[in-house]
Amino acid sequence: MSTFVIEGGVPLKGTVRASGNKNAVLPMIAAAILTDQELVLHNVPDIRDVRHMLEIIEHIGGTVERDGQSVRLRVARVDTATISQALCDKVRTSILCVAPLLYRLGQATLFPPGGDVIGRRRLDTHFYGLRKLGAQIEVNGHYDFRLPGRLKGCELFFDEPSVTATEHILMAAAVAEGDTLIRNAACEPHVQDLAHMLNAMGARISGIGTNQLQVTGVSQLHGATHTVCHDHVEAASYLALAAATGGEITVTHTDIPAYWMCHRVFETLGIHIELRHDSIHLSANQPRRIRQDLGNALPVIADGPWPQFASDQMSCMITLATQVEGSVLFFEKMFESRLYFVDRLIAMGAQAVVCDPHRVVISGPARLRGTRLPSPDIRAGMALLGAALCAEGKSEVQNANMIDRGYEQVEQKLLALGARISRKE
Repeated sequence: MSTFVIEGGVPLKGTVRASGNKNAVLPMIAAAILTDQELVLHNVPDIRDVRHMLEIIEHIGGTVERDGQSVRLRVARVDTATISQALCDKVRTSILCVAPLLYRLGQATLFPPGGDVIGRRRLDTHFYGLRKLGAQIEVNGHYDFRLPGRLKGCELFFDEPSVTATEHILMAAAVAEGDTLIRNAACEPHVQDLAHMLNAMGARISGIGTNQLQVTGVSQLHGATHTVCHDHVEAASYLALAAATGGEITVTHTDIPAYWMCHRVFETLGIHIELRHDSIHLSANQPRRIRQDLGNALPVIADGPWPQFASDQMSCMITLATQVEGSVLFFEKMFESRLYFVDRLIAMGAQAVVCDPHRVVISGPARLRGTRLPSPDIRAGMALLGAALCAEGKSEVQNANMIDRGYEQVEQKLLALGARISRKE
C-alpha cells in the first residue's frame, strides 16, 4: 500500500502531456480476444487497470508484449472460458471479456467485477444486450454465460446510455450474424475510439459519435494497429488542480471537441482555459470568481451522458471550487457514493454543505489545512491530492494505488509541475 506525502502551497506550473485514454484502452484489450491475429495498440497508459486487463489476456492463453507505450496482443488460442475471481476483483472491465469469449468458445464464466466504490454500478444493460443477441445467463454468486450457436443481430434500446455496456454490446454485435441497431447508446470519445478500432479490424459500424449505432455483423475480425485517443478526464484533472493552486500549465496532445462542456464548467468557476488545436493552456493570476446565473441565481454544475459534463471530471472540479470566490451547487446524478469524499474536504476546512448523496454546495475560497486522507476511488483520490496541493502544511493521501489505477505516473507528472510530492510504501 502506497501513500503520497504532499507539502502544499506551491502553484503548479509547466507542461504536462495527456496520457492514453483509460476508458478506451481497457475495452480494446478485451477486443483482442475477438481475433486470433495480432492487435497492436499505441499510446497505451501504464496504469494498474491496464496491467490487470493484460493479466486476463495472458490468463486465458494470449500473449502480451509491451514496449513503452506500445502493446502487442495476440490470442491465437483461448485456453479457458473462466476468469478467476482474483482477476475479476481487480478490474471492473473484466466483464467486457464475456462477448469475446462467447464468440471464441461459446461460453464464459466470470465473477462480479471489482472497481471503484462509488455506489451501485449496474450490469443489467450488459445482460439485456447479451440476452437479446442470443446468450443464456445463469447467476449463482458468479455468472455463467452460454451461447447455443452464433450471436444474432437485433434491435436494442438501452434503458441507460451505459459506456461499458455500449462498448460490450458493440463488440458482440460486430461478430453477430445480421444487423444490430443500438438505440440510446453512449457516445463518449472513448466509445467512438473503440468503434473506430473495431472498424479497422474489419467491423462494419456506422453512426459513430451519435446515440444510435448501426452494426452489420461479420463472420470474423482480423488484426490491426491503432493509436489510443488521449484521456480528456486526466487532462481536465490537471487543469483543475493547476487552477486550484493558482498555477499556469499547458496540457499537450489534446483535441478541441472533447472539451466544449468542460470549457463551460471552467467558465462557471471563473476560470478561462484556451483551447488550442492540440493543447490547452491555463494562465495564472485569474480572478477565480463564480459566475452566477441570471438573476444572481446559484449556478449548478451537473453531470450527464456525453456531451454533458463527465461524471469522472466532477471530483477535481469540486476541489477547485473550494478555492474560488462564491458558491456553486454540484449535482452528481450518476453514482450515489461519488460525493462522499467531500466530508474529507470539510475536515480540511472547506466550506461545503452536503445536501444529500447527490448534491453539495461549495462556497469559497477556503483555507485548507494539511491532514491524513484516504483515497476511496480513482477520481476522489485525485481530487484529494489536489486539495493537499492547496493546503497549508503537510498532507498524506493514503491508498495511492487507487489513484494509480487511472492516472499514469501521477507523482512524476506533478513533480515536473513543481509540486512537492513523494511516495512512501
